Amino acid sequence: MILKFKDNQLTTQSEYELEIALLKQLEGFGYEQVSINNEAQMLANLKTQLERHNQLSSQPFSDSEFKKIISHLTHSNTVFERAKTLRDRYPLHRDDGSVKYITFLNITDWCMNEYQVTHQVKQGEKESKHRKARFDVTILINGFPLIQVELKKRGIELKEAFNQVDRYHRDAFWQGKGLYLFTQLFVISNGVNTKYYANNYDFNFEQTFFWADVENNLLTDLHEFSEVFLRPCHASKMITHYTVLNESNKFLMVLRPYQFYAVEALIERVEKSNKNAYIWHTTGSGKTLTSFKASQVIMNMPDVHKVMFVVDRKDLDYQTAKEFNAFAKDSVDSTTDTSNLVRQLNNPDTKLIVTTIQKLNNAITNTRHLGKVEHLKDKKFIFIFDECHRSQFGDTHQNIKKFFNNAQMFGFTGTPIFAENVNKSVGIPQTTKDLFTECLHKYVIVDAIRDHNVLKFAVEYVGKYTRKESANTLDIDTEVEAIDKKEALESNDRLGKIIGYIAQQHDAKTKKRVFNAMFCVSSVDVLIRYYDMFKQQQAALQAENPAYKPLKIATIFSFAVNEDDPKNQQQSQQIVGQLPEDDVEGVASSRLNQPSRDKLDEFIADYNQMYNTSFSTKDTQSFYNYYKDIARRVKDHAKIKPADQIDILLVVNMFLTGFDAKTLNTLYVDKNLKYHGLVQAFSRTNRILNEKKSHGNIISFRNLKQNADDAIALFSNRNAKETVFVKPYEDYVADYQQAVDKLLEITPTIKAVDQLEDEEAQLGFVTAFRELLRLKNILSSFADYDPKDFPLSEQDFDDYQSKYLDLYDKVKRQKDTEEKTSILDDVDFEVSLIHRDEINVRYILNLLLALNDLEDEEEKAARKKDLMDVMSTDVNLRSKRDLIQKFVDENMPHIHPEANLEQVFADFWDNEKLGAARILCEEEQLETSKFKEMIEHYMFASQRPRDDQIAKALTYTPKILERKEVLRRVSSKINEYINTFIEGMGGV
Repeated sequence: MILKFKDNQLTTQSEYELEIALLKQLEGFGYEQVSINNEAQMLANLKTQLERHNQLSSQPFSDSEFKKIISHLTHSNTVFERAKTLRDRYPLHRDDGSVKYITFLNITDWCMNEYQVTHQVKQGEKESKHRKARFDVTILINGFPLIQVELKKRGIELKEAFNQVDRYHRDAFWQGKGLYLFTQLFVISNGVNTKYYANNYDFNFEQTFFWADVENNLLTDLHEFSEVFLRPCHASKMITHYTVLNESNKFLMVLRPYQFYAVEALIERVEKSNKNAYIWHTTGSGKTLTSFKASQVIMNMPDVHKVMFVVDRKDLDYQTAKEFNAFAKDSVDSTTDTSNLVRQLNNPDTKLIVTTIQKLNNAITNTRHLGKVEHLKDKKFIFIFDECHRSQFGDTHQNIKKFFNNAQMFGFTGTPIFAENVNKSVGIPQTTKDLFTECLHKYVIVDAIRDHNVLKFAVEYVGKYTRKESANTLDIDTEVEAIDKKEALESNDRLGKIIGYIAQQHDAKTKKRVFNAMFCVSSVDVLIRYYDMFKQQQAALQAENPAYKPLKIATIFSFAVNEDDPKNQQQSQQIVGQLPEDDVEGVASSRLNQPSRDKLDEFIADYNQMYNTSFSTKDTQSFYNYYKDIARRVKDHAKIKPADQIDILLVVNMFLTGFDAKTLNTLYVDKNLKYHGLVQAFSRTNRILNEKKSHGNIISFRNLKQNADDAIALFSNRNAKETVFVKPYEDYVADYQQAVDKLLEITPTIKAVDQLEDEEAQLGFVTAFRELLRLKNILSSFADYDPKDFPLSEQDFDDYQSKYLDLYDKVKRQKDTEEKTSILDDVDFEVSLIHRDEINVRYILNLLLALNDLEDEEEKAARKKDLMDVMSTDVNLRSKRDLIQKFVDENMPHIHPEANLEQVFADFWDNEKLGAARILCEEEQLETSKFKEMIEHYMFASQRPRDDQIAKALTYTPKILERKEVLRRVSSKINEYINTFIEGMGGV
């Protein structure tokens, strides 16, 4: 931190001083500092810079010509479409009849652009008062505001800079011509910490990145970050080469530093040598995007004939081709079979091919295809092997090397083969280094966790060897695995206890099914028994309690070895701990025995009934479609309605490698795992999502502790355990106690919150309670968690939370009405941790149902009070409290005992919703159809109505002096309507 003296007082560097220091540093890099105060000046500067960039200074654009250019640039109002326009050329029809192609950004020679910097640009001078904005530092490239830097003074939380940009997205960037919609990258800094991220409306703070050097040392200070990242050539290269326009999701993606260094190293390797190499990037670090960017650049090199991205499973072939085409539309075609691959190999227009190693091997060894590809043997082929630790040990690799005489081979792996985990019993051992020589870049799991690019693991070993004093110890005889008593491990008694434990713990682990889980078991036979027992158990639980929502269990398997049975182990397996690969297509063959196949058909029939689908094992394509449908439901858990979700996916080996689902946060394990298999399986749970997903849960019913320690040590370093695994439960309990002590020191009682003297004291309370929230979020996923054991009662916690939310509401109102800001504006309230998705309207309905069954009026009144208290402690429900109170008071006494309470409530809610909309439209003179459009747009895109949309919905034109207040008032009412009737309904 920079300290200085002012009037003999020690102070910290202010935001303004940070800004001036940055401007001076950028000038030193060659940026021209210009004074631009508003959009009109920015447009004038854009005209001049485009003329200079296109070498037209002597033939400047006329007003009509520049108007055409602006019309072309602003025809779309989305960041994604404008990013595409920025990278295109525009055929300008000039006034003299000639056509001049205008480029907006030099992609090829990225340093050959015009660089400027300005600051304090004002936006929205003529708009309503609460829409005004003033941007800190803007980097202009060819006159476009392509990099926006948002600063906060030292000591302010970095997330507040992110929140400020988020507010600009809602309030300012779209105004006027919307030139700030061309912004490609944001940089946020409080001087000490600096991060960057791509311009997207719907991003969260977890998707912001630190920059680092090639050794993964973070450059967090603003000055050192700018020294590297904001130099003109690097900044424009990050935009032109390393910002990807994702076509599927219509958003921008920017490479992280380790991805950047890996791609740069691969490019340099191809340009300067013919040597092979490999990239070691940990599982979950974005390998597909890295390999795509490398492929995209390398395939355009003049000496390269084709780039082949090679995977080892059909599902990964489909998945990778889909992701590549998301990054760049139609960049690859799927190689549906070997004949199709041969056609692509012979197509001169196809420069990038994604295929499986099996199809590639078939193309160069099968006499049917060999004659069609032999002429390619001496061409310059670049091979990029996905998961090269898995696929490159055997005859296939040697066949490829022998056939392609001028090939250069690169491998990607998160778990390389070392001397420690190579199987020496199969002949000549080969490590990843033996096959690919040098490791060009390394980014291990310790690096990824430190950078918050993946999460830590919370591993709980459930069995006799757990702590005896724990109330959650489960006697499932897992000690017997030490002497390999297969019969005991697979006994019905043990399996039944495990199923009971999962049913008991699943909602806590997955935050009331906001997240989902996988359960990996030792063999197909054991999987079948588990599935049948789950099915019986869930039916019994629902019979006991009709309100119980059964867990949705899905499963998939094909032929796979039972690694727990030594006689079935494949002795030819090269890698110790490698998971056998399930064959997605193999189920259609005779390798799967008939009883197992019959059971699989039975399980798929259950799936078809549950989700209204029609899959089977009758042919390979139908089974493959079943596989893809499962993958979609697990991946899209947060996007689809609860009825279409999968709660637990039961597998042997499938989905344990190469499958990413951000909402998957829990892995149940009843399977021996080690080295690669262990890291790969555990890593299904540790993808970054949001603040509520604090770690990946591993619940192991086998004693894998030593295996886990050995695997983490091998694939990171010997001292990595503390970084990779979350702390023990007892440590978090101790942290919680300290946090409670600190809170009670500031506010010994609930009433003391109201008596805090000033905003400094309120800030102390907010930060102290926020730490409690964070710790409770972590603790609540442990099996040992019991709120009754904690120093702060649940009632006291909820009461303090209500006070916390009251302060949040106060600050939020100030921001909405642009009252004088306070220091509380500069703290993140972490309200996402308060909003418990399980506490929604559906949850309240269940409480109402129980309330309706009570005959004791005194108990009913007490329960009613509890219900209202619950709503007071949840962000989304606070706005619904009065309406639900109305339903309880006016409707509940008259509901027939046999009536469907959910339907009665839904009817009540719909009537209130329609009535509120009608009153709002009448009071504020809004067109009903346009109001409906704004609400539907919010439900689709999560974007609240803007002032221009509200103005168009008005049935009259407000007077100039009234416009600001009218738009502010209507916007506030619409937001209140959304908060009440749309947010937090939980499917009701």
